[in-house]
Amino acid sequence: MCWAGRMMLGTFSILLVLVPAAAACDFGPFPYRATGIVCRMTKPAALLLNKETAQVIQAAFRNAKFPNITGERSMRLLGRVAYGLTNIQVNDLSIERSEVELKEDNAIHIAIKNVTAFFKGTLTYGYAGAWFLQLFHSVDFEIKSSIDLQLDIKLTCQKEQVAPDASDCYLTFHKLTLHLQGDKQPGWLKQLFTDFISFTLKLVLKREVCKEINAVAQTLTNFILDLAAHFVRDKDIIVDISLASDPVIKASYIESHHKGLVLYRNNSSVLSDSVFSPVLLTESRMLYFWFSEHSLSSLASAAFLDGRLVLNLTGETLQELFEMEDTEVQRKAVQMVFQGTSYNDSVAKVWSLSQPQISLQPEGTVVRGLVAVEVSILPAGEEPLVALYMEKEITVTVQATYVEKKLILQPVDSSIEIKVFKCTADPSGKDPSIQSFLQDRISVAGIPEVTSSIASALTSLMNSKRLDLFDIIDPEIITRKGYVIVQLDFGFPSHLLLNFFEKSL
Repeated sequence: MCWAGRMMLGTFSILLVLVPAAAACDFGPFPYRATGIVCRMTKPAALLLNKETAQVIQAAFRNAKFPNITGERSMRLLGRVAYGLTNIQVNDLSIERSEVELKEDNAIHIAIKNVTAFFKGTLTYGYAGAWFLQLFHSVDFEIKSSIDLQLDIKLTCQKEQVAPDASDCYLTFHKLTLHLQGDKQPGWLKQLFTDFISFTLKLVLKREVCKEINAVAQTLTNFILDLAAHFVRDKDIIVDISLASDPVIKASYIESHHKGLVLYRNNSSVLSDSVFSPVLLTESRMLYFWFSEHSLSSLASAAFLDGRLVLNLTGETLQELFEMEDTEVQRKAVQMVFQGTSYNDSVAKVWSLSQPQISLQPEGTVVRGLVAVEVSILPAGEEPLVALYMEKEITVTVQATYVEKKLILQPVDSSIEIKVFKCTADPSGKDPSIQSFLQDRISVAGIPEVTSSIASALTSLMNSKRLDLFDIIDPEIITRKGYVIVQLDFGFPSHLLLNFFEKSL
């Protein structure tokens, strides 16, 4: 989701996966333009990313394929002189500073000042006769240049995905100095270079460097799009983060709207409305994600349909749940349920019987559902014996935080209504103290154990997508009626671009 070298072009490509544009996309009529996920990247994030400039620019210069430059010129006394510059490549490069500006005309303006670049290659020259060339000489050369680079990255859209266009690229040369090997060549050769070759060389450098910058931008964007697609997909469950409408670019932020529909085995949820409004997000943090209640509820439904809402409790976990207190009622309940069997020879299975209903409120995320609990005894060499079976309607309010790269789900309120109760040791159900004890255990210990297990599973899932490699700073998860906001600051995700350079360039 909104998720993503050391140059503004590259780093913007990371976040443009989450903040794409739609200049060339037809989004169709409502309700297909309804929004389930919104991402906002603010100017502080852009300024942070702009501090990291060198690697992508260096990659663009280094990977540019400079063609050979050939020409011919008549000179007094010498006649016609033919020349050729071959094997042109970048030897070294440094950048003094970089500036970024968000423009409301759907562009990101990047100005890179004083790029000092050294080019090297071979200069071949000779004197042209009437019918053929003769007396050719070759000498290695180095060119020292000082360049300003200006980019206006247009936000375009292809197949409802981001496609940054960096073709609006300008190179301004402040200096272009030739140094020949040993610097012992005749003075007219430098004059020839200065007068007749430098203009052509500037055109070639501009064309090839700008073309390579645009190519690197496209390649990097595709790389990040693939990462994003991987992040929002797990087996048969997919979140559709394609664009829902045109983006919004202000001087202080870029904002994009995504469908946020959940796809499960070719079946899609349907979002017919959206409660999003720009005033719901501020500009004090670097990155914001807005999620609709519908998107989160659809994810929970897909998890249910995929058989993921199942939890088995054994051994020490079971013992902790049933022996948090030592009372006569507790001892009686343990005896009736486990019938003297060791906790290690027993298993409690908890699973959802219906699709959970998600409601986002200021107090937290409210989850409602019908849940079953089954405790089985596993005698050695025999079939499992179901000692207890319960069905109950549960409503629980959960607050979420993300601390030290772990998702924490804390239940703050719950209610339980038992619908079905079957206990082998009490088939008539005449002992209400057992039900009362179990209901208390479920409320005090069972629900926190289940939410903790779900949080651990979600953390493992996100870390398998490499979220733990990001430097996420002071994240906040804020629930409101009908939506949730995640807001955070972040450190530069250099590992992504290092991975990109290793794989792609």
